[in-house]
Order: sequence, then structure tokens, then C-alpha cells
Amino acid sequence: MRKSIIGLLSIVVFASCSEKKSTKNFVLTGDIKGLKKGTLYIQRINDTVLVPIDTIKINGDSHFTSEFDIQSPEMLYLFLDRGVSNSVDNNISFFAEKGNMDIQTSLDFFTADVKITGSKNQALYDEYKKVVSRFVDQDLDLIEKRINALKNNKIEEAARIEEEQKGIQKRKYLYTTNFAVNHADYEVAPYVALAEIYDINLKYMDTIQKSMTPKVAKSLYGKKLNDFIAARKREEK
Repeated sequence: MRKSIIGLLSIVVFASCSEKKSTKNFVLTGDIKGLKKGTLYIQRINDTVLVPIDTIKINGDSHFTSEFDIQSPEMLYLFLDRGVSNSVDNNISFFAEKGNMDIQTSLDFFTADVKITGSKNQALYDEYKKVVSRFVDQDLDLIEKRINALKNNKIEEAARIEEEQKGIQKRKYLYTTNFAVNHADYEVAPYVALAEIYDINLKYMDTIQKSMTPKVAKSLYGKKLNDFIAARKREEK
């Protein structure tokens, strides 16, 4: 009987230890299928330079966990050092926010296979990228046509194509502005404004700024957007 009680207590203690909650406000888990050996770096941008937050050694088990505190939702980067090649397919951006996030991908298609869950900002950013990728594809197609037109000395056709490109850029900028205004209660709004349309007419930036909720305005990217707009206004006086 005594052995049974001891055994039961051992199970309870083990279970409580295994369910121990993190003391950090951000926990990232993930799996890179096919990765046997390598190093992962969690990075953030600091003064235009990527700096490491955490380093994770992979040796046999492709699953990983990283825990740390974040002050505000922020775009971070998961960089894979494969150790044997210099593949350009080695950096995944993810919009971190307090709570639990998960990244699932593969070694062979590190960025193409990625699935990120646990962040509303990330879900909205994925939605944004899906639409913007259409503008990018249209522009790339026109670039090729314009180069061919110039090679064949078709100046008028090249000029017409260039005007089409300007139209695509305008639609992209307007879509980004509308996206930021419609999602002004999330930190992704000031982020896309800073990352994608920093050179847009200030009246559109003002619209985004005024749309931000107080919480977002006090966030990392909300503050950066406010500072950026103030600096542009000083320069354009």
C-alpha cells in the first residue's frame, strides 16, 4: 500500500513538473521537418541591423522552443544556419505577440512550407501579403514586357507599360492604406505603413495615424509611425 502511495505521488509530482508554465510572456514552439543538425537564431531589427535574441541548437530532434519577454507586438525573424550550404531560403519573418506561437515548416522548403499560428497580427499580415503579392506579380510581368519593348526600340509601348506600372503601384498604396485603416486596432497597421508605403503622400499617413487606437498608438510600431510622420512634416516644411 505504501509503495502504491509513493508511486502515485511520484506521478503527480512528474505531471506538475511537466505542466510547469513559462515565466516569460512569449513562447515560440515549432518543428522543421527533415532538419537533423543546425542552428536557429531568433532575431529582431535594431537600428536596421538584425541582432539575435535567442540561439537554438538542433541535434537530432527537429522540434524547438524559445521563451522570452516582448514589450510590444513585433516582427521577428527565424534564421536557419544549415551549416552545410548558403541557401537563400533561410529566413522566416513572423509577427510575434504575447502568448504562444507555433511555426511549422520543412528543411527543403523552409520559407515556402511555413505555417505560423497563434498571432492575430500574423494572420492579418498573411492576408495582406496574399493580396500584395498579386500587385508584385503584375509589376514583374510588366517589367519584362517593358525591357523587351526597349530592346526592340518600341519607345511608345515602353512608355505605356511604365504608366501601367505606376497604376499598379498606386493601387498597392491605396490597398495598403485601406488595410491599415481597417485594422487600426492591431499593430500590423502601423507596421505595413512604415514598411510598405513610407513615401506615400502625408495625408494618407495622417489618416492611418488618426485611425490607430490608443493601444496601438502606444505600441512599438505606433510610436515609430508617429515619430516618422513628425520627421517627414519637419522635412517638408
